Amino acid sequence: MSLLLSEIQGNSKDFLWSRMRREAEEGIAVDPTMLGFLGSSILEQNGLEEALINRLLSRFSHHAFDFHVLENAFYEATASINNWTKIVQKDIFAVFERDPTVHRFLDVILYFKGFHALQIHRIAHVLWNKQRKDFAYYLQSCSSSLFQTDIHPAARIGSGIFLDHATGIVIGETSLIEDNVSILHSVTLGGTGKSGGDRHPKIRRCVLIGAGAKILGNIEVGFCSKVASGSVVLSDVPPHVTVAGIPATILGKTGSEAPAQSMDQTFSCGDGI
Repeated sequence: MSLLLSEIQGNSKDFLWSRMRREAEEGIAVDPTMLGFLGSSILEQNGLEEALINRLLSRFSHHAFDFHVLENAFYEATASINNWTKIVQKDIFAVFERDPTVHRFLDVILYFKGFHALQIHRIAHVLWNKQRKDFAYYLQSCSSSLFQTDIHPAARIGSGIFLDHATGIVIGETSLIEDNVSILHSVTLGGTGKSGGDRHPKIRRCVLIGAGAKILGNIEVGFCSKVASGSVVLSDVPPHVTVAGIPATILGKTGSEAPAQSMDQTFSCGDGI
């Protein structure tokens, strides 16, 4: 799909919310049995932010926490995230643009567990930084069980992130993921042993990481690079290259100005180098 991220500027919040409400109404018209779910999830909500928190709560509420305690915590955490609404918009657009199975904005906030896991992480990260570490670990643990992703609450993650399928993704404590990155299922951003300190990868902007790739240690994957599926990366990756193999080696230039956006997971050995 082609929808420029520049559309996020201006009145995109109103555009997104109006579009989602229309999509919900159309869904009910096609299948009236969805009235209760689509009505409570979208049509009865007052805006994008409220609808998202409502959906996360519906998936995430647990007997260990009173619903209203969890609700208040979610609202307080998101209120303290700078530009949270804009970040959410960029994450929604990232999924909509990069996943060919997505035909409605509605799908992203209602059904896509990678998006849900990412938003729960954002909340857990706030709690972690406020020294509410037990609460942050609780959210991480529940998210791991529910969404099959394991993102440490301390990990730093930018906006415009696409976790495709999401199952099996592991992101370690000192990892950094910059803006506009796409990560497929079964990817690990891990350490290389049991030593502490800064020990996890730094993923720069616009990187594409293929399914099953393992990136290990305090290393950097450079701007606009591409890691092929199944690769094991143990050393720094320069900008604008494709790496593949065990251990990963440079195959050539990526051939794309923005691999994360193009989602082209093919490569040709020797291109450009």
